[in-house]
Formats: sequence, C-alpha cells, structure tokens
Amino acid sequence: MGQDQTKQQIEKGLHLYQSNQTEKALRVWMRVLEKSADPAGRFRVLGCLITAHAEMGRYKDMLKFAVVQIDTARELEDPDYLTESYLNLARSNEKLCEFQKTISYCKTCLNMQGTTVSLQLNGQVSLSMGNAFLGLSIFQKALECFEKALRYAHNNDDKMLECRVCCSLGNFYAQIKDYEKALFFPCKAAELVNDYGKGWSLKYRAMSQYHMAVAYQKLGRLVDAMDCCEESMKIALQHGDRPLQAVCLLCFADIHRSRKDVQTAFPRYDSSMSIMTEIGNRLGLVQVLLGMTKCWMIQKELDKALESIEKAQELAEGLGNKLGLLKLHCLCERIYRTKGQQRELRDHVVKFHECVEEMELYCGMCGESIGEKNNQLQALPCSHFFHLKCLQTNGTRGCPNCRRLSVKPGYV
Repeated sequence: MGQDQTKQQIEKGLHLYQSNQTEKALRVWMRVLEKSADPAGRFRVLGCLITAHAEMGRYKDMLKFAVVQIDTARELEDPDYLTESYLNLARSNEKLCEFQKTISYCKTCLNMQGTTVSLQLNGQVSLSMGNAFLGLSIFQKALECFEKALRYAHNNDDKMLECRVCCSLGNFYAQIKDYEKALFFPCKAAELVNDYGKGWSLKYRAMSQYHMAVAYQKLGRLVDAMDCCEESMKIALQHGDRPLQAVCLLCFADIHRSRKDVQTAFPRYDSSMSIMTEIGNRLGLVQVLLGMTKCWMIQKELDKALESIEKAQELAEGLGNKLGLLKLHCLCERIYRTKGQQRELRDHVVKFHECVEEMELYCGMCGESIGEKNNQLQALPCSHFFHLKCLQTNGTRGCPNCRRLSVKPGYV
C-alpha cells in the first residue's frame, strides 16, 4: 500500500469513526497497519487506533499500540514523532492508573528537544502529568501542572485543551472539597463547548456535564446533579464510551446515596464496578467501594462495610492513592467508634493524621485540616493552597509553607 492509498484509507476510517461505526473504522485502520509500507502513514494510523481504544476504554490495547508507535517513531528519526509517541505512552499508563510511569514518560517528553510541534504538545503533557500527580494525591505538583497546561492552552489559543484542563481542575477541587471551584471550572468547560465546540467531539460536552454533576452532588443540589449526569450518560451510551458510562453510574449511585435511597444506589455501584473492572480503572474502583461502604454504614451493616474497606485499601495502597487511604481510615474510625473497639479506633486515628501530614492537607496559616469539609481555598503562585479566609485575614508576604521548607533542618 503506497503513501496516497494509505492516506485515503486513514481518512475513510476517520469518516466511519466519526459516524459512530467504530468497529468498521478499526478494521480499516488495522488493514492499513498490516499493508502500508509508509512509516509516517503507519504512525498516523497508530495514533487513530490509540485514540479510538482510549475512548472505548480498551486501555491495554491502547498501551499495546502506543508501544508499537514508539518503534515507528524511532524508525522515522524525528523528535516530534517521538514526543507524540511518548505522550501516548504516558496517557495509556495514566488510564491504567500506573501514575509513576505516566510521570516518568511525561518528563521524557518535556526533555526532548523537538520543534514547534513538540512545544504545542507540552500542554497535553502537563495535563497528563497533573492527572497522575492527582492520582497519587500530590496536590501541589498536580496544581502546578494544571496551571502550566492552562498557560499553554491560552498561549496557543487551544480551546479543546483549556476545556480538558478545566475538567481536571474541577476534579482537583472536588477532591480537596472546595466545591465552589469544583463547580466553577466544569461550568467554564461547558461555556467553552457552547462557544467554540461546534465541530468538536460530543465527548467534551459529556465530560463537562459529568464534572458539573459531581460538584452539584457534593453541594447537595441533587436535581441539578441528576440532570447533568443524565445528559452525560446519554452521550456516553450513544458513543459507546465505556469509561464515561462507568463514572456516570458511580455519580448516579452517589446521588441516590445522598438521598438515603440505598436500594437504588447499590445496583448502580455494582454496574459501575463491573465496567471499572473491565476497563482496568482501579482508582474508579476505590471510589465505588468508598460509596458502597457508606451505603453499608447507612444500613448499619458494619461488618459488610469493613469488607468493602479492606478491598478498597488494598487497591489504594497498590496505586499509591493517599487520599483514598485517608478516607478509608476516616470511615474505619467511625465504624470502630460505633463498635466501641478502642484499640482499632486509635490505630486508624494515628494513620489518618499520618496521611494528612504526608499530603500536607492543612492550612499553613491556621493549622486546620483541608479537605475535611467544604471550604473556599486559594492557591498562591507556588501552588501551595490555604483557606481563603486565612489569606484575607492575615495577608501574606510570601508563602509560609515555602518559608518552612527553606529553613535548614539544623535551625528548626
């Protein structure tokens, strides 16, 4: 297959893919991969296969094609191709919750000396790295990466990237419980979709609606949460987007749990867990098990709650997800307090505080914890964040956290 024929077949596949004929598109692209002698064409078709498998939640296949793409990039001996293939490798590992590998591949991308094409990819690299740091609950570095990605998006007038970063920032603030910002950023993403997204994939609309649903659920605005989640789920079902279906089912379950409708919540958690297991989203599984634990606690089935916690703890430890572990210790504390088991209770209180220290989840001004309840937060340019009220009350001449870190241990 020559260069022109390769190009035509790739376009044919793209047309089929955009018409929701995914399996036909995959067959066309696989034929190109088998028959084309053009390395640049093979590189491009591998990119199409990587994107398609990512959207279907076939992350192991996504990773397999990313590895082949790296070999093709080396054959082409072009730093731009190599940067793009390492970014795809980073993204594949991010989807499979291999966060340390994601960070390592992202650093490889940023260290490559490519042309302007590579520089335009740096925003996407920063976003992927930010998501990985968030998966590891390293909040300052995650925020640093998201802000860097946002700067790249603004500098390159890349509205699609800006939309994706806003959704990640919504997720970031939902995790540390500044629910006002957790809603603000996906609302901003939805505005970008309305203003610029006429030719974009519907997944951008679905993504912003899902993150809005999460924020509304946290704020107790359950009717708004349900509306947004239903819209997101509709698009996910139309496009066979399994990863989005999984998180929407989780959000539906959380909404029902917030209404104390445990009988409706459980089947949603089960369906979400089934898809999360199928696609390999272990971080999602931790979230599902946390929700199920809370349902068992509502029903006062404390032994079943502890069983869920045990499974979630094993997953969270394997991922290095410290925030998940903190939440699990908090739930254990409540369970053992109810059971009157003092030794176990003390053990989890100690572990909870160790997690808070490790993640620096406390305000460097008032010393109170961050992420325990809904609070407005404000980040300084160094990406350390504080209670907004503390910054307004005390003002700041530089960051108190950075000042502490710069003091030599001998003088502490």
